[in-house]
Amino acid sequence: MKSSRILIVDDEDPVRSQLVRWLKEKKYLTEEASTGQEALEMVRDKNIAVMLLDLRLPDMNGLDVLRRLRQENSDVCVIFLTAFGTTHDAVMAIKLGAFDFLDKSSNMINELIPRIEKAREQFDLISRARQQQEEEKDRYRLENIIGKSRSMREIFDLIRDVAPSNASVLIQGESGTGKELVAHAIHNMSERADKPFIIANCAAMAEGVLESELFGHERGAFTGALRQKKGKCELADSGTLFIDEVGEIYPSLQVKLLRFLQDQKFERVGGESTLEVDARIIAATNKNLQVAIGEKKFREDLFFRLNVFPIFLPPLRERREDIPLLVDHFRQRYAAEMKKNIADISSSAMTLLKNYDYPGNVRELENIIERAVIIQKGEIIEADTLQTGLLNKPVPHGNAYAHLPFKDAKEKFEKEYIQKQLERTDGKILPASKNAGLDRKNFKLKLKKYGMINHNEHA
Repeated sequence: MKSSRILIVDDEDPVRSQLVRWLKEKKYLTEEASTGQEALEMVRDKNIAVMLLDLRLPDMNGLDVLRRLRQENSDVCVIFLTAFGTTHDAVMAIKLGAFDFLDKSSNMINELIPRIEKAREQFDLISRARQQQEEEKDRYRLENIIGKSRSMREIFDLIRDVAPSNASVLIQGESGTGKELVAHAIHNMSERADKPFIIANCAAMAEGVLESELFGHERGAFTGALRQKKGKCELADSGTLFIDEVGEIYPSLQVKLLRFLQDQKFERVGGESTLEVDARIIAATNKNLQVAIGEKKFREDLFFRLNVFPIFLPPLRERREDIPLLVDHFRQRYAAEMKKNIADISSSAMTLLKNYDYPGNVRELENIIERAVIIQKGEIIEADTLQTGLLNKPVPHGNAYAHLPFKDAKEKFEKEYIQKQLERTDGKILPASKNAGLDRKNFKLKLKKYGMINHNEHA
């Protein structure tokens, strides 16, 4: 008995009955539909492997049914059966992804059965491939965070390790790297998952408002305080408080936040009663807080309270192998949202995306793909569609210095590489040399070679 089903779509009852009889003799399971809409609904609800589709239906053209199937990412294999087909119809059907196109005839069944078998084989292959893709996505996904690079797999492990605890977490990384997604993942994998997840965005609040937003205020505490207000800390009781852009908190408020982190106690602005809550603290920043400490802009003791469990998110340009996964994820999401059939991205477009530096990181890539899906007319995202969405012209890796002699190209790359390592460590030579895999002496020799030794020479 064949386990996958054959759906016969034809508005003529005798045709459907004859096909059902033939196929049941061959031990196939069959379903019937007389309209295009009915066929689409059956594909969604039943395990349909092959559709035998008439070109002319009372509610829509068979080609339109096929278009809808592809827009919905259905894997069903479509064989057109028609008495009125033209060469143009056949060509168009194959272009749209039909498996085959047959004329109705008295001996049609002799040709149909072997083609159904081949279509079922293709359906099984596609289904297995899709299942493998989904399994791969699950392997490279945690919540809504996507990546297969070594750095991202390490971050997934860190999230799994810290989530069950109550330890404070400090997430650092450039804007757009997904710090809020990581905070959500930690909360959702913790025992507090069914409790509040409260976000306090320090960068979005004026200095005079931030204390009230975090700790609340009593009625009459200041002009305009017409009623009592609970702050984010109080609202996060029993759940998680995510303090985003914690590096923006002004020094006088840092003292009150430090006390809250130490014993979970605080007073509302204008209040005298001390309140106590139980909130898990996750903070995030795109600033280098250690530099801010050196500049007396951030309290060292507050940093240590926040930095119990640090997580650093690398910029997208340092994990380029994740770009195809992210592109595919965003393409599918926005194509589904906009009900557009954007089936893939061309190799030239993907090369363009792989070689772009993404100053806005993952958030910028998402915006680029969303825009591309909006304006793309065909089923494949092309390089031309992407060009105007990129802030600067990408330079293909390995080709940037192709016009130079080898010695000059090597020196130019080496100088830029050393400079990048220094930028990553705020000019500190020892950690930069370690990141580069060089001992400090050789690293300093290269700094002298390229006239860069004055860059924090004694670090």
